[in-house]
Amino acid sequence: MKARQIIERYEAYCPQELSLEGDISGLQIGTLDKDIKRIMIALDVRETTVAEAIEKKIDLLIVKHAPIFRPLKDLTASAQNQIYIDLIKHDIAVYVSHTNIDIVPDGLNDWFCDLLEVTNREVLSLSKDGYGIGRVGDIAPLPFEDLAVKVKKIFHLDSIRLVSYKQANPVISRLAICGGSGQSFYQEALNKGAQVYITGDIYYHTAQEMLTNGLLALDPGHHIEVLFADKLASKFEAWKSEENWDIEILTSQANTNPFYHL
Repeated sequence: MKARQIIERYEAYCPQELSLEGDISGLQIGTLDKDIKRIMIALDVRETTVAEAIEKKIDLLIVKHAPIFRPLKDLTASAQNQIYIDLIKHDIAVYVSHTNIDIVPDGLNDWFCDLLEVTNREVLSLSKDGYGIGRVGDIAPLPFEDLAVKVKKIFHLDSIRLVSYKQANPVISRLAICGGSGQSFYQEALNKGAQVYITGDIYYHTAQEMLTNGLLALDPGHHIEVLFADKLASKFEAWKSEENWDIEILTSQANTNPFYHL
C-alpha cells in the first residue's frame, strides 16, 4: 500500500489544519507516493533514530518534532546534515505531526490528562474553531509535593523541577498541563483557575513571574512527549486491523532525551 493511504487515515483523525500558525507539519522528507511495508513512530529524528530506521528497513517515519527546524544553507555532510542525507539515501519518508497532535481531542494533552486522572477538562489556550492547546481540569486533592512525586512516577522521570519558593505545600485540586514548552500560556492557566501548571522548559524569570502571580508549576521536561510514540502506535494498530493494512508498525527504541540528572 502507498504511504499516502496511511497518512490520509491519520489526517482524518488529526488534520494538519489544527496546527498553530507557522508550525511545521506534514511531509518533510521524501514522498508519500511510495509503497510501504514498515512504519516507525518516534518523538524525534536524531542520528540514533535514523540508524535504527535504516537497520529495521523503515519506509516511513512519523514523528512529532520536525528534523528540519531551521532553514538549510546547504546539504554538505555536516553532522546535522548527515541525518537528512541518510534519510534521503535510504528512501525513508518523514511525516511530522507537531502542534496538531497537541490540539486534537484524544491527542497528546488528553493522554497526559488520562494518566493524571484529570476530570472536567477544558482547553487551556484556544486556537481556532473551538480547538486549543493544553488542558485545564480537576484532580483528587493532593498536596503540591505529593503531586510532584506522582508526576515523576507516571512519566518515569529521574527528577522533576518544582516552581515554588517552598514556603508552603498547598493542597492542589485544579491543574493545567501542556506538553513541550508551554510557559507562554501560563496566564491562561491562571485565568482558568489552575493552582499548578505542568509544562516543560520553564525559564528562570518566567518561573518567578508565575510565583508572583500566584501560580505554582512543575517542569517535568520536554521529553514526556515521548508518550506520542506508544499511544500513536496503538491507534495505527487499530486502523491496521480495521482497514486490513499489510504493514508492520514499530515504535522507536532510540533514546533521544538529551538530559539526565545525577
